[in-house]
Amino acid sequence: MPVKRKRPRIPGWLRGVIWAVVAIAVMSTASYATGVSALTSSNTASTALRLALPILLCALGGLWAERVGVINIGLEGMMILGTWGAAWGAYYGGAWVGLLAAIAFGALGGLLHAVATVTFNVNHIVSGVAINLLGLGVAKYLANLIFEPLSGNPRQSPPVPKFDTYSAAGLSDWLGSLENQQRVGLSDVAGILRGLVTGVAPLTMLAIVLIPVSYWVLWRTRFGLRLRSCGENPVAAESLGVNVYRYKYVGVLISGGFAGMGGASLVLLKGGADYLENQTNGRGYIGLAAMIFGNWRPGGLLGGAALFGYSDGLQLAGGGDAVLALLYGAVILLAIIVIVQLIRKRWLAAALGVVGAGILYAIYWTNDTLPSDLIPYTAHFVTLIVLAVASQRLRPPKADGAQYRRGEGD
Repeated sequence: MPVKRKRPRIPGWLRGVIWAVVAIAVMSTASYATGVSALTSSNTASTALRLALPILLCALGGLWAERVGVINIGLEGMMILGTWGAAWGAYYGGAWVGLLAAIAFGALGGLLHAVATVTFNVNHIVSGVAINLLGLGVAKYLANLIFEPLSGNPRQSPPVPKFDTYSAAGLSDWLGSLENQQRVGLSDVAGILRGLVTGVAPLTMLAIVLIPVSYWVLWRTRFGLRLRSCGENPVAAESLGVNVYRYKYVGVLISGGFAGMGGASLVLLKGGADYLENQTNGRGYIGLAAMIFGNWRPGGLLGGAALFGYSDGLQLAGGGDAVLALLYGAVILLAIIVIVQLIRKRWLAAALGVVGAGILYAIYWTNDTLPSDLIPYTAHFVTLIVLAVASQRLRPPKADGAQYRRGEGD
């Protein structure tokens, strides 16, 4: 009997590159077909990068916690603590001190979550919700105590120092000239690249570097192997001499620190506001969704954060017309997916893709613009749609959210 050969598996990084090329091609086509240049403009790309940063950092925080077996619904609360810590530290010591303070306050939220879930075996969801409420209350109390005498407003901090930004001057000018020529495809790529190399803050560079660093630590080191083993099978890890409690604490503390950094990015980047009450606006939950969309992998969550940041930046840069043009791009993308599914003979998936494309095209065809009340929630709608589509291929760590007691495997 002949042995059936397995098809060679495409490396994850190459799949990411392919999807990025497809996404740019789709947006370029949609921009040309609809006449909405904001889809691929440098302004949209720059805004998207800034807005994707807190989502990316929160997603990284969720990755570290859930890889060690702790569900971290409390990312939003830790992020809120980070916004207050960033403003407080930056006001008294500058932007870098603000970043360190944000990490410390976020890690404090992570410590509380670890004590509840690891030491006392509190349900992870219940503890996370409590952390969100506690973070909101603590930040509000501290703002009343510290910021009101300084700014006269208990919901807002005084002006705080921001990170300086840097641009690749020669490259940015050359890309700008290409963008202004309005050549199909070439100008679109130039606009996106120009937005990514213009006005970049050190915190942005640090966050991007943390993606490969997290991958290397979690998948290529002994420490990372032990940490992930606690999220897959803590009893087996304990039998091999791994201190499961210690690794769970470390993972959740790092998770909180990353979420605090996400809060700092809302306060310390130019173009953003100083500390404001409720300024996270659910980004912690979107970060959690980006992590799930990325299948608990660093490269995947980068794609999720980019998608949600782009959809949020597009509605700010281009308004309702740009969001409507995004629907046209989604129709093109679905058409490509339908063709792929037909080639693979997955008839049900192809049929669902046709139905989805038809609904989106009907919305695009019957509307000149979208209601202004719905436009600010573009990223939230994208979150729901993407999670619904991606839910069939997800594989969380096996012991994610499971209660663990030391010695239970004896």
